[in-house]
Parts: sequence; C-alpha cells; structure tokens
Amino acid sequence: MKYSEPLIKARLIKRYKRFLADIELAEAIDVDGQAIKFITIHTANTGSMQGCAIPDSAIWISNSHNPKRKYLYSWELSSTQDISSSRSASGGLIGINTLLANKLVYEAIEKGAIHELSDIAQIQTEVPYGEEKSRIDLLLTQIDGQKCYIEVKNVTASFEAGVAAFPDAVTARGTKHLRELELMVQQGHRGVILFCVQRDDIESVRAAHEIDLLYAQTLAQAEKNGVEVLAYGVRFTGAKAPEGIELVKQLNFIRSC
Repeated sequence: MKYSEPLIKARLIKRYKRFLADIELAEAIDVDGQAIKFITIHTANTGSMQGCAIPDSAIWISNSHNPKRKYLYSWELSSTQDISSSRSASGGLIGINTLLANKLVYEAIEKGAIHELSDIAQIQTEVPYGEEKSRIDLLLTQIDGQKCYIEVKNVTASFEAGVAAFPDAVTARGTKHLRELELMVQQGHRGVILFCVQRDDIESVRAAHEIDLLYAQTLAQAEKNGVEVLAYGVRFTGAKAPEGIELVKQLNFIRSC
C-alpha cells in the first residue's frame, strides 16, 4: 500500500485526549501566508500506544488535504529514534494508524503474501457474525467453499528487543472476538486471529499477559480449540521519507500460557 504522498517528518510534543497530539514540524508549512511549525494533529489509535508516543521522538504525519476536517494532519508513524537522528525510512518505524491494519491484511491476501490464506474465491469485510453482536474484519470464502473468519489485531507494543506484544491495554472487545472465533470453529468453519505488526524491528509476537492476563489465557484456550494464530510484519518503502507500507514478513508466535 502506498501513501497518497510521502509523509512529513515532525517532533512529538505530547499525545493527549487519546485522539490528539501536539507536534513540531521539521520544516514550517505555509498557512494563509504564515509560516507554521507547531500544530495539533489527529491520532487514529485508541490504545495506550506504549513506547510509541514518547515526547521528543520523531514521528511522520500525513496531510488529508480536506478543508472540512478540524485537524488537517494525521499521525501515521512513530519512530524508535529521536528527532535529532538522521534517519531514512528503512528502520525503526512503527505504524500507529490502526485503520490501516485491515487494509494491509486484505492487500496481502490478494497478493498471495499470506500462504496460510490461499485459494480464496471471495473476500468480504465487516460481516455480522457470532452470538455477541460482532462484525468480522475479513470473511474469506475458499475455493472449496469453506468459510474462514479472520480477526485482525494491530500490534505496536514491544517490551523486549525483537518481540511485539498484544494488547497494549486491557481489551474486553478482543477477548470477545476470541470467543466468537471459537464458536465459528465449533460450527465447522476456520477461525483465525491475525496479528498485523506495524513495526520493522520485530521477529516474534506474544500475548501481553502482563497487560491483560484474561486475554492471554483466552487466546491460549482458543488456539487449543482450533482457532489459528498468525502473525505478519511490515516493510516500509521510501528513501528520504516513508512512501509505502506492506505486509510481507511471517513472524513467529511465542506461546506462553
């Protein structure tokens, strides 16, 4: 997936009210004839963003070019380096826009990049399912007619080098989705939880039992009952600024419960 245009580098001042952040642009922008360096942007991530919202770190933002929006710019990427570091798009990036996760997985399936999800005849999105008023992120119909229900989880947290962890905050909704997937498996379908890791410094993924023990235990039980656990990571493209992101790398899942 390509961004509509190369992203803009900035320095994070602070994130607040979950959906907002104050930043300093690396280069001033012209707004109604004035050079502006400090702006407030939108944050498309409702999680705690542990390790991804560190004041003074480098971030990358996009311009919506939508004059009807109160906050014209959106936070897309965080960085594992500070703003003073000379950096390219090739390392230390974290995709914090949770709205991209489903799109990345959809695109990867269409391209055949997820080998466990091949021979697909149809892909549907946001289909109602289960007994708890849920909507599945992706519903695949395989060539043999079998249904495959996929819940996508965007992963950004990492508490140890090379290992990502989900969730970064207690998630009753995530636990509910695991129960729904178990039910689909009981009914003869495939149920898949797919961890979409929007980081380029990760080799493995685990459940964050120290954040949400119930989720970790429910995930372990769901896997025992036939729910498939997949994890894939991204690659960022672009020389001077990030220009694209794609889900290409199969990751190891660490079972700890």
